[in-house]
Parts: sequence; structure tokens; C-alpha cells
Amino acid sequence: MINRRLLRIKALQLLFAFYRNSGDSLNNLEKELFLSIDKSYQLYLLLLLLPETMVELAQNKIELAKQKFRPTFEDLNPNLRFVQNRVAAALASSDELHSLAQEKRLNWMHFPEITKSLFNQLVNSDYYKEYMDAETCSFADDKALFVNFLNREITSSDDFESFLEEQSIYWNDDLEIVLSMAVKTIKKIDEENGLKVPIMPLFRNEDDEDFVKRLLRKTVLKHSENVELIDRFTQNWEVERIAAMDILIMEMAITEIQEFPTIPVKVTMNEYIDIARFYSTEQSNSFVNGVLDKIIAHLRENNLFQKHGRGLIGENNEHLTSENIDSFEDEND
Repeated sequence: MINRRLLRIKALQLLFAFYRNSGDSLNNLEKELFLSIDKSYQLYLLLLLLPETMVELAQNKIELAKQKFRPTFEDLNPNLRFVQNRVAAALASSDELHSLAQEKRLNWMHFPEITKSLFNQLVNSDYYKEYMDAETCSFADDKALFVNFLNREITSSDDFESFLEEQSIYWNDDLEIVLSMAVKTIKKIDEENGLKVPIMPLFRNEDDEDFVKRLLRKTVLKHSENVELIDRFTQNWEVERIAAMDILIMEMAITEIQEFPTIPVKVTMNEYIDIARFYSTEQSNSFVNGVLDKIIAHLRENNLFQKHGRGLIGENNEHLTSENIDSFEDEND
């Protein structure tokens, strides 16, 4: 599932382009949002197709070695541990994964250069050599191999980075979060569950879909109101001199605090301060934090937002700890 951090980032990116380009209709903006989210899900599926592709390349290499004019003993008696990897086999036999991939026309057939590059990185890695040379091989070892592959080779591959840039403008900032989704999926494959692959849905539930749709729309509709509020609490700054991304991040945070009563204020603050750290200037996270603190105090004092349920964490003397905030965020990952 696409987690809420990525949903917020997707909305932020589209809203930034929306305001820079003098805007479009809300309906078109919403369509673009869901296209962008679907593209992230496609990347998740593509990552899960990679282990099967790596095994196919290894099988082809074994067959070619056997066909040599003078094959060596190793050519005729290859180490089959990798091509018999049970996690790769589970992914290859997942009807759900392949049905979704076929529906979205996803495969690695047309990208032989990038798959060969990743395969070479894999077989030259120390963890692959240790895996192949170990005396025994457990299912946990099979799983760890591809967790290492995704965490190490994908993130360190310049070829893969170029591939992302060439294939989709929507993938520029997706990899870290989407990669974590693929790794979580592989870690959850269980021998006792018949090696069933727990493919994540596009959205965890209807609430997440509604969340990102309303966040986008309400941020646009409350734009003038929120900019006036930001201007009021940045008295020593002219709004025109504040980074446009900082203003938008604060607009989204204010909108989320007022429009989503079950999301704690602290969760919203943490999310947008972190987003500011990565998507705006070097000083943005502390600047955004300081301004939002003042605005939230004003909104709370004037009863301009209401929280209930889990949203009450940190409100009305409800005890706030890092543990219950982390718990709330985990449920939305």
C-alpha cells in the first residue's frame, strides 16, 4: 500500500506545479494525483518482479555454459542454489502479482541492459558469494538474499537511477518509500503459509484514498485563507520572500490539522517538518516548525479545529508519548 507519507508528498508535488503553472481545474488536478499514485504502485510491482528476472538470467547463464565447446566441470555441474531460491519461486508463482503486472503491462523484457547490470552487481557482491558457498541454506537465507539485493544494489545503481528518470517523471522521489514496501512484502513471505506472497493493495483502505483526495482539494480551496494566516504569523517576513515550497507545506499542514479530526496534531507536525527538511531549503524545517507552532496555538485558542478518537492524542491533557505517536504513524505505513 502507498503510505500516507508518500500520499502527502504526491499531493505536495502536484500542488507546487499547480500554483507555478497558474493552476488547472480541480478535477484535472485530482486525476493527475491518482495517476501519480498509481505510477508509484507500478514501481512497487516492478521491484517484486526483479527476483524472478534475476533467476531467469542465472538460468540462461547456466544453459549457455553447458553449451560451450569444452565445458568445465563447474559448467556441467553448476551450483543451483540461486536458481532454486524459494522466495524467487514464490514471487514467480504469485498469480496476484502477475495478474496485476499484466493488467498494468509491466515486465522487464524491454530493459535487458538494466537487468543485466543489476544481475552483475548481485553476483559480484560479498553476500551473494557467502550465500552460494554456505554449507546449508534456510528459507531465511533465501529471503535475506533478496532483501539485501533490494536494499543494496537498487539504491547504489546509477543505471537504475537513470532508468527511473527515463521511464517516469513520477518516480523521481518514490524509490526509498516504494523500496521499503517491496522489502516488507518479501519479509512477510512465509513457508508455513504456503509461500503466499502478500501483495499490498494500492490503498490500505478507503480512508487513505479519501485522505489524499480531500487533502488536495481542501488545500486548494483554503489557499487564500491559509496564506493570509501564514502572513499574519510571519510579521517580520514578506510572504513573497518566503520560499514557495515552505508556504505550501504550511498550507497543507494547516489544512490537515483542521480537516482531519482523527489525525493528531503532533503527527501532522512531524510529517510536514520532515517533508520540509527534504523538499525545501536547509533552514526550512526549523522555520516551518516555528511558524506552525504559533499558528496551531492560535487555532487551538480560538477553537478553530476539533479532534476526536485517535486525534485526541496530545489534546485535552491526553498523555503524549513518542510511543503512541510512532504507533499511529506505523498504522498508516
